This record gives sequence, structure tokens and C-alpha cells, in this order.
Amino acid sequence: MHTDDPLKELFDAGVAAVRGDSAVSKALTELTCAVPDQIIAVGKAATAMATAAHARYPEAPLLIVTKYAHAEGAPEGAEVIEAAHPVLDENSLRGGARLGDVVRGMAKGSTLMMLVSGGASALAEDPEDGLDLADLKTRAQDMLASGADIHAMNAARKQMSRIKGGKLLAGFAGATVVTLAISDVEGDSLAVIGSGIGDAPARHSFDFDPHIVASNAIAREAVAECGRAMDTAVQSNAEILYDDITALAPRIAEHLKIGPAGLHVFGGEPTVVLPPDPGQGGRNQALALLIAREIAGARGLRVLVAGTDGTDGPTDAAGAVVDGTTWDPSGQDALDRADAGTWLGERGALLKTGPTGTNVMDLVIALKS
Repeated sequence: MHTDDPLKELFDAGVAAVRGDSAVSKALTELTCAVPDQIIAVGKAATAMATAAHARYPEAPLLIVTKYAHAEGAPEGAEVIEAAHPVLDENSLRGGARLGDVVRGMAKGSTLMMLVSGGASALAEDPEDGLDLADLKTRAQDMLASGADIHAMNAARKQMSRIKGGKLLAGFAGATVVTLAISDVEGDSLAVIGSGIGDAPARHSFDFDPHIVASNAIAREAVAECGRAMDTAVQSNAEILYDDITALAPRIAEHLKIGPAGLHVFGGEPTVVLPPDPGQGGRNQALALLIAREIAGARGLRVLVAGTDGTDGPTDAAGAVVDGTTWDPSGQDALDRADAGTWLGERGALLKTGPTGTNVMDLVIALKS
């Protein structure tokens, strides 16, 4: 895909508006926060968020727990733990244990700043008694393959964890916790983001100051503003991607085929049910291929489907860009085997951005002429 592609420009505009560094910098400029004695950043956007907080509070010790290959640019002197996503590994347990140690070790009267973004559920874990890494991995893989939505998955994770659902901050003996979060969930609830790793327990003795600093709605509006700057009419802007991809694809395609010319923007986080031995790809690549099938033969219609974090499932692609010429019947076998990534990659349709420094779920951006 060419770098001057207007779809890529629109996607980049959406991501730029919710980057961890810019979102945290803006929040810290607008808010009156106590100076932190410790900064903890956890999630896919942890490094970008931590960089902004460190620039404001350079003396505060900094712990970053993030995904592999997402720590580039971390402030000098920061303690960094990289772990696996979406299925946790040994480093996830290291990260979870370290989070607990740091929080429990803070003094009375101290202030903690928590920077939380999507991915934290897998990247940091401290399992309840009786559970080991093998148990956690099996349960995580089963949930991912089942098509369960994020709310069901996080409810299960909280039951298995010593640090989710407010349990991490239950060990805090200090005076104040400031949580700045980038939302990757429907409804932007801090109790759901990262399975509530940055949320306060129901009963707590410290001052709690939570803020959502970036969301899918902010990203979509930035895409719309970019479209207007291109003199393109914005025809749709909605957070509707909450269903299985096989149900979403025909609805999206029908909307686009019968709808007016211009820019159509959708956000959310679809679900996907995987076969026992899935191929290469993630939910966005699969949704893109399904949409390609539905719009086969349509003229003047191009569609980008991508994760705002720059990754889609266990791949290095954010998603894909398709049009009316993308599909051919061999794509059905790829869909059946959950191997959309391989099929789209062979046709030059994958979108690769690298880590973006944010995570506000997914975007579908369509241009119709």
C-alpha cells in the first residue's frame, strides 16, 4: 500500500489523536495532580504514556510493563519488563509480581501515578493460589478462541488474579493514586480496562483520582476531521463494531454499498471464533477479508480495517486494506482456516504500521467515490 494512500492518512490521523505521549501530556497540562513518588505504566501504550509522564516528573521512579518490541524509546533509568500478548508468558508473571511489590512497598503519605492501557490483562499477572502459568495460558487461549467479548474475558481474569479488579491498589498504603487510562473497551470503564488493574477497590483509604485520557470516540472524530480537511463529506461515524466478524461484515458492506459517497468511520472491537488450529492473522485481517468478499465487484469503494495499536492478534500487521477487486474464491479457504493474514499478505493488502503508542480498539475506515 502506498504511503500517500488517503486511507492510511486518515488512520494515522486517528491514531495520532490518541497516542499515549500526546494524551498524557495533554492531561497533565490540564489537570492538577499531586507530584508522584512512583510512576507505573502497564499496557501496550505504556512506553509512550510513561515518556510523557517522565518528562513532567523526571525525579519519580518509573516502572514500565509492556509488550515485546514496545519498549523502544523508554526513558533512561526506567525499569522495563516486556511480556507476551495476547497469551501471557513467564514475563507476564514477573511483571505482575513486580507491580505488586512496588505498590505494597510505597510509604504512607506517598502518591502513585498509574498509566494504564489495553493489553495489561495479559502483560501483567499474579495468579490466585492454585493456578500456574499453564492454567492461565490454557484459559486465555480458550477464551480467545471462543469469541467471548472483552467484558466476559475480563470478568474471568479478575477471578483468577491477585492484581486485577482493584486488587493491586488494595495493597497501597499511601495517600493518593492518580490513574490515567487509555480506553480499549466499550463504555470506557476503568473497571474493565486492563481488567481493572488501575481501578481502586470498593473500599480504600486513599484519595483516588481517575481519568480517561484517550478513547475510540476521540480517534474516530480525528479521522472525521482529517476527512473534512480533504474536502470529503463524513457520512458515518459510529462505535458499532461489537459483534462476531461474520455478522458484522455483511452489515458493514451493505451500509457502504447503498450509502452515499464520502467517508464512513466505525469503531469498536469485534469478536472472532477460531478453529482448533488457526492460521496466520487476527480479527481485523479476517474482517477485512470478509468485507472484501461482500463488496466484490463494487467500484469506487475502499475499506481499511485495523487495530489502533498497530497489531492484530499475534501478527505484525495492524490489519488490511481491501476493495472490490481484492476477493477471489480462494479466499474462502483462508477464511475457513483462519488464515486471512497469509492470503492478504500474498496480495499486498496488509497494513503494517509498527507499534503506535496507543490502543483504543479497532477502526474501519471506508472511502466511497
